[in-house]
Amino acid sequence: MKRIIITGASGQIGVELTPYLRNIYGAENVLATARRTVPGPVSEGGPFDLLDVRDGKAFSDLLDSFRADTVIHLAGVLSAKGEGDPLSSWDINVCGSCTALEAARERGAAFFFPSSIAAFGPSTPAKDTPQDTLQRPTTIYGVAKVTMELLCDYYHKKFGMDTRGLRFPGLISYEALPGGGTTDYAVHIYYDAVSKGSYTSFIAKGTYMDMMYMPDALAAVVKLMEADPSKLVHRNAFNISAMSFEPEQIAASIRKIMPGFTMEYDVDPLRQGIAESWPDSLDCTAAREEWGFAPEYDLDRMTEDMLRRLKEKN
Repeated sequence: MKRIIITGASGQIGVELTPYLRNIYGAENVLATARRTVPGPVSEGGPFDLLDVRDGKAFSDLLDSFRADTVIHLAGVLSAKGEGDPLSSWDINVCGSCTALEAARERGAAFFFPSSIAAFGPSTPAKDTPQDTLQRPTTIYGVAKVTMELLCDYYHKKFGMDTRGLRFPGLISYEALPGGGTTDYAVHIYYDAVSKGSYTSFIAKGTYMDMMYMPDALAAVVKLMEADPSKLVHRNAFNISAMSFEPEQIAASIRKIMPGFTMEYDVDPLRQGIAESWPDSLDCTAAREEWGFAPEYDLDRMTEDMLRRLKEKN
């Protein structure tokens, strides 16, 4: 990667991946785009432009003018939010992604697509979910992710395009609150622990989901995109995860540092239903063997860092 365009740069991943890539590749070589300007490092720390990913001409013009060799396509509507407006979610998550993919292909750019654990469904093996397995998701978000996984594979096989992607688990970050995902509770719990000393979880006790601390996710994107293509058997939709836990376990981790922390439950049927359709834990063997995926943070190390950084922000 030398000249990079990021879509959805104002989202949960983008607000951290943008400065991370600018630090590695030079601020002038990373163009952040979003549908609206958000004050802060994304729009002020390097090149920035407004972009609706469904506008193919605008996308192509940006690729030409910036001379990009890589598109990191992060624009999308998250799982729970998408269930409230499935057609709009499809329009952005599939139609917009197809527009981005085709624009990148026409200009010979590499393309990164972020898939998700949402690409799996209730009939998927829940424990040690294989890299290649039955998927059949039951949310519009998951259906869109599977669609784009397959389309990225198709573009690679049909056109020889350099497409790569990761199935992200729930991502936990101290920089920004997420915007309508099912794993959001694992971020909110830290914010409320610091501000209130307590948390009410919308995910039920005993519900396991894969998670990862954002620094490991950012490193994984770069490591995959810089990996030797001859070693990539799968290329797209690699399972990645750093840990799998349920609400009581993250609460117990917080109590090691904040013994007075308390947690109650007020389960949201929509997000609980989505969570129950996803795997408990992923098998990440393919990512480890094909490009050296190696997360550094476990639950307790992540908790220690999250609480420290959130206290510093307050």
